[in-house]
Amino acid sequence: MRRRDLLPLGAALLLAGCGFELRKAPDFAFSSIVINAPDSSPLAAELRRQLQADGKVQVVAPGSPAAAAAVGAASAPAAPPGEVVFELLQEQREKVVVGLNSTGQVTEFQLRSRVHFRVRNARGTELIPDTELEQHRDITFNESAVLAKEAEEGLLYRDMQRDMVQQLMRRLAALRIV
Repeated sequence: MRRRDLLPLGAALLLAGCGFELRKAPDFAFSSIVINAPDSSPLAAELRRQLQADGKVQVVAPGSPAAAAAVGAASAPAAPPGEVVFELLQEQREKVVVGLNSTGQVTEFQLRSRVHFRVRNARGTELIPDTELEQHRDITFNESAVLAKEAEEGLLYRDMQRDMVQQLMRRLAALRIV
């Protein structure tokens, strides 16, 4: 065999030996979750979709009897195991001017997205205390391409939302229910 034929084999052996593994679907310690969030929240809708995509976690509607049992279970000693309540306390989007040219016209904005949430179990014990996640992206502005910049702004907000949902999924997967 030639050396160049051994190179791909050597690279594969190195990757296998270093513990490299592709990211896989998260494994949750709970079987169902109640998402308390406004119906108009795009982040909550994306989180519901992501949790339901795997099929291992049941997303319970906030107004259902199962959700009422989970929320009211703080006083009940025998709360159902595996039940988690995610509360979206605040979701906020901002657009801040960060750059002006010599004539005072805006040349750059910073888009910010903030989410404030907490997670507790069915007994009311906080699993994740009040936490705030923040994402920001910079965007240039040009008056001659206003419509294109509006579309770009929408794409950046959706990208920030996707990033936050992925962060939330990782945090939920790291939970250990007591």
